[in-house]
Amino acid sequence: MKERTSAPPPAPRPTPSTGPQPASGPQPGEGCDEGGSGVHTIPSTGGKATVRYGSDAVCLVSAIPNRGFTVSTTQTDARTLTVTFSADRHRSEITATTDPVDRASVRETSW
Repeated sequence: MKERTSAPPPAPRPTPSTGPQPASGPQPGEGCDEGGSGVHTIPSTGGKATVRYGSDAVCLVSAIPNRGFTVSTTQTDARTLTVTFSADRHRSEITATTDPVDRASVRETSW
């Protein structure tokens, strides 16, 4: 008689986020709640990011990808935040900084 064995189920794979991302980086009370130029929404081909510029930091309020894009965020320090929207053949990168002044830039790359 043959013995039946089954392989364990495959481990779940992480799925990229396609919905709004929760706020990350410095939280209110950590340089974003006072001063600065306030809340701004920056549009790009891949989606839009809303940030709050405070006296000592920039904080993510939301990052909403457009259809077909995923979103990721990085914050190298309290004064610089990067939101990246990615698709198969396009990437939109929004960088918001308070150094030396409150400003945002958008870099679009297609291949």
